[in-house]
Amino acid sequence: MELYLVRHGETEWSRARRHTGRTDLPLSPAGEAEARALGRHLRGLEVDRVLSSPLTRAASTARLAGFGDRLEATDTLLEVDYGDYEGLTTPEIRASRPGWDLFRDGCPGGETAEDAAARARALLDGLTDADGRVMLFSHGHQLRILTACYLGLPPDAARHLFLGTASLSVLGIEHEWPAILLWNEQEGSGAHTAESGTTGWRGVPAPVPGRPAAGPGPDQG
Repeated sequence: MELYLVRHGETEWSRARRHTGRTDLPLSPAGEAEARALGRHLRGLEVDRVLSSPLTRAASTARLAGFGDRLEATDTLLEVDYGDYEGLTTPEIRASRPGWDLFRDGCPGGETAEDAAARARALLDGLTDADGRVMLFSHGHQLRILTACYLGLPPDAARHLFLGTASLSVLGIEHEWPAILLWNEQEGSGAHTAESGTTGWRGVPAPVPGRPAAGPGPDQG
């Protein structure tokens, strides 16, 4: 069995680095273009099942990429519920809760990393080798936590697995061990060009005093 993981294309909130959990936002025009480009990149790929979060930004990415005809919606692929932190950026959260870390602290009124991992494990437990190649259209933090679970790692290991928008990753088996076969490939969707102005991403330096800062880049959601 192989799992092809696709994080949805850009939304206005992901571009502004706002935590986007259960708020059902559409793709931005750039996100729609990313999804179509990803579809061209994957043209000819044969898959056995296509699963998606029911939220618009994930399901639309699947449809625009050409996989809508077999789409199966499942709540196990919903993004982490950010509760009281929905719509906030990490700096905004840390202004009132210094040192906050999603994977350690969770979200008041929402989920912990372990809550999200329980949903991920339920999905993984329901898949078998007979499912063959499975496409999963979902969200940044949930796919990162799912990957940690697939690898047999604790959910907080997901903090080390960055995912950009409209990215493609592949999980499979290498010498009988669960393995990452591809991670955060954005060249097919073109999303890497939209993120090239994000500080700390792809070698973009931190702002220099007196010079304009780089534009915002996508966060999870």
